[in-house]
Amino acid sequence: MKSLTTYSENDRILLGGIVILHVKKIIVVLIGAVLNAIAMNFFLIPANVYASGFTGTAQLLSSIFGGYISTGILLFILNIPVTILGWFKVGKSFTIYSFFSVLSMSIFLEVIPIIGVSQDILLNAVFGGVIAAVGVGLTLKWGASTGGMDIIAMVLSRMNDKPVGTYFFTLNSIIIISAGYLYGWEKALYTLVALYASTRVIDAIHTRHEKLTAMIITKKADELKQAIYSKLVRGITTVPAKGAFTNENKELMIIVITRYELFELEQIIKEVDPKAFTNIVQTAGIFGFFRRD
Repeated sequence: MKSLTTYSENDRILLGGIVILHVKKIIVVLIGAVLNAIAMNFFLIPANVYASGFTGTAQLLSSIFGGYISTGILLFILNIPVTILGWFKVGKSFTIYSFFSVLSMSIFLEVIPIIGVSQDILLNAVFGGVIAAVGVGLTLKWGASTGGMDIIAMVLSRMNDKPVGTYFFTLNSIIIISAGYLYGWEKALYTLVALYASTRVIDAIHTRHEKLTAMIITKKADELKQAIYSKLVRGITTVPAKGAFTNENKELMIIVITRYELFELEQIIKEVDPKAFTNIVQTAGIFGFFRRD
């Protein structure tokens, strides 16, 4: 292994940036795990309202077993086969961070006491659903998941290019039906409220499915193309352009990206050609090949 002194200054800056990125991701995953544990132990579990995904499944199974096996332990067990699926279908880095998220959440569920903050079941359903969704959305946005149904929803979202919240809602129907059958349909309806709140918040935070079209007018098209290709795996269409007032020859570059890639594209343009004019427009739909992952 090379010592740090053998790397060039650029290599050290790049290495430092990678380390900082991973540290930030670990912190975000931990925050997401804490938020999910708080939502469960302060709001959803005391009110017998069920969470989304495998967390709700673990919660339901724990109730069926009379609480002899905790939600945290069941959550960890349920995620083992799905972790294997994520390893092959979603990506190794994503799966590693997802497993770390599940492990952290299982620990926080055991450590944080179950305390009923409110006696109002509707408030518990809404606040529990929203807080849990913020934890899930942040974790997804930083390239991990809270495990279980998150991974299944991510696989389906990439296959069909649809919002993950839609799949969460569909896959969670079994939890609503089971909760209603076992504990009364009123609990099922409140679970539906929590799931709906979670769905809306997750889709508001996790926006990878949203597409944008960037139209860049620049005099440094070659340098900009190389810089974009080095960071983003996206196709670029170039069109000759001329300034109507200056008569200067320029190029118009057209590129379709996801909303997640917008920040990186902005940084590339600022570094290569700060004088470039860029117009970002919302893309209603796309036909033809577009890399989904």
